[in-house]
Amino acid sequence: MSIWRTKTVEEAIRTTDEPGHRLRKSLGAWDLTVFGVGVIIGTGIFVLTGRAAGTLAGPAVSLSFVVAGVVCALAALCYAEFASTVPVAGSAYTFSYASLGEVVAWLIGWDLVLEMALGAATVAVGWSGYVADLLQQTLGLSLPAWVYDESPTPTSPNLVAAGVIAVLTAVLCLGSKASSRVNAVVVALKLTVVAVVIVAGLFYVKVANYSPFVPPSGSAGASAQPADPSLWQDLGFAPGAFGVMGIFTAAALVFFAFIGFDIVATAAEETKNPQRDVPRGIFGSLAICTGLYVAVCLVITGMVRYDEISTAAPLADAFRQVGAPVVATLISAGSVAGLLTVMMILMLGQTRVLFAMGRDGLLPGWFSAVSERRGVPVRTTVTTGAVVAVVAALVPLGELAEMVNIGTLFAFVLVSVGVLVLRRRRPDLPRAFRMPGVPVLPVLSALASLALMGFLPAVTWVRLAVWMAVGLLVYLAYGYRRSHLAGRTPAGPAGARRG
Repeated sequence: MSIWRTKTVEEAIRTTDEPGHRLRKSLGAWDLTVFGVGVIIGTGIFVLTGRAAGTLAGPAVSLSFVVAGVVCALAALCYAEFASTVPVAGSAYTFSYASLGEVVAWLIGWDLVLEMALGAATVAVGWSGYVADLLQQTLGLSLPAWVYDESPTPTSPNLVAAGVIAVLTAVLCLGSKASSRVNAVVVALKLTVVAVVIVAGLFYVKVANYSPFVPPSGSAGASAQPADPSLWQDLGFAPGAFGVMGIFTAAALVFFAFIGFDIVATAAEETKNPQRDVPRGIFGSLAICTGLYVAVCLVITGMVRYDEISTAAPLADAFRQVGAPVVATLISAGSVAGLLTVMMILMLGQTRVLFAMGRDGLLPGWFSAVSERRGVPVRTTVTTGAVVAVVAALVPLGELAEMVNIGTLFAFVLVSVGVLVLRRRRPDLPRAFRMPGVPVLPVLSALASLALMGFLPAVTWVRLAVWMAVGLLVYLAYGYRRSHLAGRTPAGPAGARRG
């Protein structure tokens, strides 16, 4: 009855074939890559570029995206090895269950609820503002402020955000292949918009705007309100905004732009050839998006000086400033379309984590019920959609959005450690993809994620600790005794750990 009991890889794979709990295998490498691009290209490229450049890093924000991309690439190597070894729904939750133990798996699943559900709700609230702005620009139609309040409360709900979540939930209920097709269409549209931004913006770039490329520490930014101090600043290890350390502080902020590539791993169980296609989907989407982010940052900070850039709508405002309102309107339309897939895929990932937890007994069994007709967990999808819609409609998220970043980085740390643990305990396992540079690169991945977490405000760490403490209480009250591993030793090879 140890809280450190593990579920063997063999047993995890066997559960994927249980009647009533089988997900339909319909995805290939292309589908996974498009899923990754669909969830990564969104808020980061349309919003965070301005905030990070204008308040933290200046033109060097392009380096901030490189730093965040490198941290993600290290973690991606770990995810790829796990996903090719344990091609089961649940991503970091499932990987931790096979390597670090049940209590860690539960906590990482609890953490992923924070990442995906809160992330989808945050994007939905931002999306509602984009819709209102686009309708005003193109049709002259003004939505009543009370239907898209970006700081919603029970008395002033964001009905637009709740409505779009309901529509996307219906799409997800149609099945993974249908969701993939919708995603592919929208991804094609927003990549076209990004290409237009890069090509058209090159004609308005002024080299003088790149000087200084790394503004001195303490420089005045585009916002009168200074950024919150990071944990490293509170501990006296780093100066404030701008300067070299500002690049890393901005990297912790724009890390939100990369959230979602790990969701590709949650679809491993629905992939025809996961050992081959999941690593391709992870690395392909990450490489494409990092290149696009850097290119857009260089163009926008070349068009507008960093201390004059819009922190709310940097891309659209940059083109308005240079007298290209048609491109600005196109960007707004691309933002509206692009954020749809971000929300949809975040919710898809959330449902697969809950599905895996329900199948293991850590949540009620109905979470793992799969529709025979659709091949997806419809009940869990509807429940997730309802919860996200309520949160988006009624809860003022504000600074809580930073919890999405710290939650994801925490998952990266555990997955990186898990690779080392499983290599040591189960060297016999067939691994279609093997992370190079073990043990150096997994350790570097964990340390890089921890370092980036340090550039987030101290209050975010406190909120994460509180969230995890609540999760531990829920596990001890329910999952510990209801787990399918409770009271028995999991079957498996002699090398597998037993509780």
